[in-house]
Amino acid sequence: MSRINKNVVLVLLTLTSSAFLLFQLYYYKHYLSTKNGAGLSKSKGSRIGFDSTQWRAVKKFIMLTSNQNVPVFLIDPLILELINKNFEQVKNTSHGSPSQCKFFCVPRDFTAFALQYHLWKNEEGWFRIAENMGFQCLKTESKDPRLDGIDSLSGTEIPLHYICKLATHAIHLVVFHERSGNYLWHGHLRLKEHIDRKFVPFRKLQFGRYPGAFDRPELQQVTVDGLEVLIPKDPMHFVEEVPHSRFIECRYKEARAFFQQYLDDNTVEAVAFRKSAKELLQLAAKTLNKLGVPFWLSSGTCLGWYRQCNIIPYSKDVDLGIFIQDYKSDIILAFQDAGLPLKHKFGKVEDSLELSFQGKDDVKLDVFFFYEETDHMWNGGTQAKTGKKFKYLFPKFTLCWTEFVDMKVHVPCETLEYIEANYGKTWKIPVKTWDWKRSPPNVQPNGIWPISEWDEVIQLY
Repeated sequence: MSRINKNVVLVLLTLTSSAFLLFQLYYYKHYLSTKNGAGLSKSKGSRIGFDSTQWRAVKKFIMLTSNQNVPVFLIDPLILELINKNFEQVKNTSHGSPSQCKFFCVPRDFTAFALQYHLWKNEEGWFRIAENMGFQCLKTESKDPRLDGIDSLSGTEIPLHYICKLATHAIHLVVFHERSGNYLWHGHLRLKEHIDRKFVPFRKLQFGRYPGAFDRPELQQVTVDGLEVLIPKDPMHFVEEVPHSRFIECRYKEARAFFQQYLDDNTVEAVAFRKSAKELLQLAAKTLNKLGVPFWLSSGTCLGWYRQCNIIPYSKDVDLGIFIQDYKSDIILAFQDAGLPLKHKFGKVEDSLELSFQGKDDVKLDVFFFYEETDHMWNGGTQAKTGKKFKYLFPKFTLCWTEFVDMKVHVPCETLEYIEANYGKTWKIPVKTWDWKRSPPNVQPNGIWPISEWDEVIQLY
């Protein structure tokens, strides 16, 4: 009997000890945790989250770039969003040892930084030191597209991306290059055959799936999780640029072939027109950008960019497209204030709106507004003498950045489909006689304006 009692007592003691241990674990988790135990964390000197792989990799990378005077800045969209949401806290944080890692410790596979290549003085030395510090680094290069228009230099290669892995976390260093339109460009991250596809989860990269173009950001230094880093002064502007940053190059090789077949017009008149058209395009872009109205190269201006990387000298105007939802009521006044008087206005906001402004040297700016339907887009045209309406149909398209006459401007990403809709399969052949009512293959009649509306929809100046 006494033996049984001893066993019972032993079981009870074991259960009691286990219960007490569970209570201690529960107490520690719920009362001394990151969320509820900040006071104890400070008194004990513990730093929550700073043992994470992400933070250690970022810290080591920042130490490396700081010691080597490599002016990197943070472009990681996730972290920039978090910084923006807590900007007052970040702005008022001094360099030191914070109690909690809130930004760089967020679980993710990559942290993205960038640098401007022209400011990088010791690329090869930096690469070797990174590997000596324990990073496994991958470098990708490609031909410099800025030199594609120059035969003797078109094979020059430039660095585009570095991916440096430390343990399970990787730093993606995006190399930005200056372009003549005063903006920054990065290239496509193309993996060559010898590269291990399992090195990092490449599909999760937020930069490099395609070339990208960004406004040149003004930078500021802040302290994030105890680390001093440079970030864009307007973090959300940069973040909002990311999904719309895709860039496509002018087709220099095809343009050279075009001019071999059709000699370029270098007459005094052609050179003067191109100069005036370029100035008009720059003025129009400045005006629309100030209004916050996105636009793209359309019609003959888009054809000139795609076919010959230049303005078509016999086109005699500059053509832009704008989605009707981006129309602003003060757009006419803004152009007039910029020195471009209204020449004519056709249609109305709800239907077939088209504006034309008079530039200097008799060069005209035509602005076409595009309307979206279920399976296509269209812009309208109006014949002033008769009130007849026309509709020009286009397959749906999105917008990409490109460089044209030393400017960063939008063009339809699906450029070939856009060009073929407007000019047909023979768009490569120059056509100097063009009837906007009959020549385009995508034009169709769209009725006639009622005479009672002519004063509203047909305005000539």
